[in-house]
Amino acid sequence: MDRQMHLGLFLLGTGSHVAGWRAPGAIDSFQDIDAMVEVAQIAERGLFDFIFMGDNLYADSAAHPSYTVRFEPLTLLSAIAARTSHIGLGATVSTTYSDPFTTARAFASLDHISKGRAAWNAVTGASPAAAPNFGRLHPNHAERYAIAGEFVDVVKGLWDCWAEDAILADRATGCYIDPAKLRSLDHDGPHFTVKGPLNIGRAPQGHPVILQAGGSEPGQVLAARTADVVFSVVQDLGEAKAQYAALKERLPAFGRRPEDVTVLPGVMPVVGRRSEEAFAKLAMLQGFVDATNALALLSDRFGTDMSRYDLDGPVPDLPLPDTYHSFARVLLNKARREGMRLRDVYNLLAAARGHWVLCGSAEEVADTLEEWFRGGAADGFNIMPSHLAGGLEDFVDLVVPILQARGLFRTAYAGTTLRSHLGLPRPERRVS
Repeated sequence: MDRQMHLGLFLLGTGSHVAGWRAPGAIDSFQDIDAMVEVAQIAERGLFDFIFMGDNLYADSAAHPSYTVRFEPLTLLSAIAARTSHIGLGATVSTTYSDPFTTARAFASLDHISKGRAAWNAVTGASPAAAPNFGRLHPNHAERYAIAGEFVDVVKGLWDCWAEDAILADRATGCYIDPAKLRSLDHDGPHFTVKGPLNIGRAPQGHPVILQAGGSEPGQVLAARTADVVFSVVQDLGEAKAQYAALKERLPAFGRRPEDVTVLPGVMPVVGRRSEEAFAKLAMLQGFVDATNALALLSDRFGTDMSRYDLDGPVPDLPLPDTYHSFARVLLNKARREGMRLRDVYNLLAAARGHWVLCGSAEEVADTLEEWFRGGAADGFNIMPSHLAGGLEDFVDLVVPILQARGLFRTAYAGTTLRSHLGLPRPERRVS
């Protein structure tokens, strides 16, 4: 078959499971550079399209360890770039708590350093806990997306300020830059005034790849207009198909084709050589869960203090929060659909922070991924190992060969840039 899966690795140093770091032999620090390089190299051995780092801008001792103690993403990925050769490198930078010039410059730099492997995860920043660190109030949901839309447009405009051949470095004439091939941006909008140009030449990919994860209506519109890769939060095949179709149907309104956007549901695979082995691994991880941490995750995802509710009672009728729309909507829908107790949702969040958990033998995991891929629910998957490096090695060594044998996944990289892995064209420079 011509169409093949794309795989991303969601990199959390202590694993996606809230207590994954307690597994025997697991990495227990997101501040260990050698361990993070080793994980990236394992993903590259597995021929993953990219590794991806989320981020947050505050510290909470009750939160997931990797969101409280971690490297700054662009710094870490620059170090990883020097010790890998093909795998894409995606980092989160908030459009609410950064500025377009700095962001455009940083990702153009990472693209040059990595020779065309950079990706920017453009997020609005859901949590108001970051606001005091920047001396400002947290904008509401609608305002955050209005800011984000303009922010992304400015960043793309700055990436286009340099022509491909603007840098001459002509020793004979002494001309270093052709001024006719360098322009200012002169953007003056509701939220940003940016003159430009950047003080770095055009990126090897033209534009670094843009990643997004917004599941709300404004988030889906922004993704359909600007994103190359969209992460989705899923728990159910039917719901995933509907989300996938809805996003793809938005694309023609922005002059885009379905293949222009890669949709990757997040999944935490727990893999064994037999299903019994996999479920024993998951049971071990669940046995490590600290009630305080799981309850903090529950309150964070639903945007309200969940300690007020009986864990053994029904899931309360909660409004969607102004923070994590996608997680809350998906989890509430699943709870109503399956008649779950609040404790069931609590356990689901403890396992993978609200993401889909897929537990079984390597064959069973491959079967399910194939069903979703062929069935119009995904273009691939954002793999979220429960712990590192073991959870990733299980997937690379056991599941990837099955996908390759079925013709569903590459057996070698076809190119050296992230755009080549994703089958995306290199953007033409916009000059107006």
